[in-house]
Amino acid sequence: MNLRASQINGCACCINMHWQDARANGEAEERLYLLNAWRGASVHSAREAAALAWTEALTRIETSGAPDNVHAKIEAQFSPRVQVALRLAISAINAWNRIAIGFRMPHGLPDAAKTV
Repeated sequence: MNLRASQINGCACCINMHWQDARANGEAEERLYLLNAWRGASVHSAREAAALAWTEALTRIETSGAPDNVHAKIEAQFSPRVQVALRLAISAINAWNRIAIGFRMPHGLPDAAKTV
């Protein structure tokens, strides 16, 4: 969820941090490569797909309005307690993306011009 929200928000600092965290926690590289196209990738469980759809809905709330059909999917996959945790986690990463972007936090990788 953190990586997907950061991709949507265009936060290079957070994208760099979250793909590294995911790899350190055992996530497969292939699933990370396909995250941007998760709907067509068929490498995520129904539970993961529900969390990703809800992440996108809340991250893009100005256009999505957090639709009932997406909300119904998290209700079907998660307990009420976990649903609260999901909402808070999605809200937090969106706030952190805005903080990192607003403060122009660097991504931590070498600039392309310097690596050529």
